[in-house]
Amino acid sequence: MPNTSELQFQFNSDSSVMGTDNVATRIEDAVRAKLARFEDRLTRIEVHVSDENAHKGGADDKTCMIEVRPRGDKPIGVTEHASDVDTAARRAANTMAQRLERVLGKAQKDKHAPRPDKAL
Repeated sequence: MPNTSELQFQFNSDSSVMGTDNVATRIEDAVRAKLARFEDRLTRIEVHVSDENAHKGGADDKTCMIEVRPRGDKPIGVTEHASDVDTAARRAANTMAQRLERVLGKAQKDKHAPRPDKAL
């Protein structure tokens, strides 16, 4: 029987982004570190990095899209742009952490916190 608590991590990129050393490892490490506190509530993290202008260059032409799948909930996705893939990935991971805090933090709070009685 497969271990259902194991988090799957998938990294995808276009060919123009893969030219840099260890880009997949660097980005996976950065994203996992930023989202570590949510890992037990996620089943999958997908990261897609691309260069919108390929070899033409340009400001903020690198894109990082992160999609996470919370256990028993619908997927959540964010996209960020920057001049390099590491910065785009860091921005996307920060945005995803904020979104997960709102979505999972609120669900956790609502689930456990009894509604206080209104005092007059």
